[in-house]
Amino acid sequence: VSRAQDVPPEVLRHREVKWLDMLNHWDKWMIKRFDKVRLRCQKGIPPALRGRAWLYLSGGKVKKEQNQGKFQELDSQSGDPKWLDVIEKDLHRQFPFHEMFVSRGGHGQQDLFRVLKAYTLYRPEEGYCQAQAPIAAVLLMHMPAEDAFWGLVQICEKYLPGYYSPGLEAIQLDGEILFALLRRVSPLAFRHLEKHKIDPILYMTEWFMCAFSRTLPWSSVLRVWDMFLCDGVKIIFRVGLVLLKCMLGTREKLKACQGQYETMELLRAIEPRYMQEGFLVREPLFFGQYGETCSG
Repeated sequence: VSRAQDVPPEVLRHREVKWLDMLNHWDKWMIKRFDKVRLRCQKGIPPALRGRAWLYLSGGKVKKEQNQGKFQELDSQSGDPKWLDVIEKDLHRQFPFHEMFVSRGGHGQQDLFRVLKAYTLYRPEEGYCQAQAPIAAVLLMHMPAEDAFWGLVQICEKYLPGYYSPGLEAIQLDGEILFALLRRVSPLAFRHLEKHKIDPILYMTEWFMCAFSRTLPWSSVLRVWDMFLCDGVKIIFRVGLVLLKCMLGTREKLKACQGQYETMELLRAIEPRYMQEGFLVREPLFFGQYGETCSG
């Protein structure tokens, strides 16, 4: 699977033409040829059209059209001081090396503040959760504030419902599902985590709540999000399973992490080769046949 920068220009142009046709006849494609849309998301959305494609895939475009003027209305309100303080403190922590967010009070940070504040007014019973900031920041790198807001709404309500509510029940439940799937994918990794009583919440919370935006290299984040916004949370599960199997799936690897502490350290420092997009989105494990992906 090729990296975006390695795709020959003529192939990229060809893909852009195909994507433009899809975006211009979106409903028809989604209803009649969704399998083709999915395949094109797996190949990677052309960078020039990624923002528009994400907004369409997520349903953010429709949501925005159904709620005309809503973002502007929320944007003009002052917001609850208790959330504003917390959001303010988190702004400079999001992708500090990205040109958009590098300067305090710069346009990127301002837009991030607006989007997160608007969400606390849109869902006052949920308020703000720290993991929403990187999600909103990734969206803002690809689209204007109003679109990013509706993209965030869709991710919080449709893709990862309950993840950002106080109590974290939804994420705990998905942690248990991930663990049950791991038993099938890599019995060795499963037994090791079970033996050392390592609760999934300890290693998968940031992976899932931030949709890997704080874990993977940037080119991999984009490819994972292309598929995540097409197919939903099962993509996040698949990435998690690939990483767990690759890091803990052989006796050799387990020798190096005898205890709970060592295992957690290992999962905090995943080997870069397993996170490269060319490796991560290689067919076998990723598309459901849980084969031998991580040998060597």
